[in-house]
Amino acid sequence: MARLKRRKLHHAEKIHDRRSRDLPRNAEVAAIEVDDPLALEPGEKIVTLRSIRNDPLARLHSHHQIDEAQYRGGRAFQHDWERAERGPQAVDPTREHVDGAQRREPITESQRQAVLRLNRVERELGADGSALVHDVLVQGLTMEQIGQRRGLHSQRWRDYFARRFQECLDRLALIYGFATERRSGKDSSRS
Repeated sequence: MARLKRRKLHHAEKIHDRRSRDLPRNAEVAAIEVDDPLALEPGEKIVTLRSIRNDPLARLHSHHQIDEAQYRGGRAFQHDWERAERGPQAVDPTREHVDGAQRREPITESQRQAVLRLNRVERELGADGSALVHDVLVQGLTMEQIGQRRGLHSQRWRDYFARRFQECLDRLALIYGFATERRSGKDSSRS
């Protein structure tokens, strides 16, 4: 007589697992912990996957090469850049058509504030730091691509650009209020 196999009981936590198992072939993702939008208790967290393929800031953060303050400072810069940018805009079909002439929309207060913050960032970082931050955070270039654009192909230059970019992220964290200035022992004793 053949032996009957017992079926294993399914665990309740497997039923509520909302993580995707099928990813595109060329996906680059990292696991992060976020607030659970379906939580019954406030503050519950879930682990989710974030795409890091075209996001150098998220890649650096997920690989623990930058800290939370640097990450938030970089995201704040990106948010200000998107807010202040007034490039080509899509046609709004709800607006009245008037002989093809498009009137520019007025600058909003949030756009004006974003431009003022970006001007301060440019003054604080200098021309080279601003260009480096723009290349990485707006255009999404790697350190190797930045070196190639400037005609500097060695590993030493890539390391320099990486260190300089981290210094710029430190400054962004200070400007946007995600970090505070460090006091050295000599300065605090004079006060």
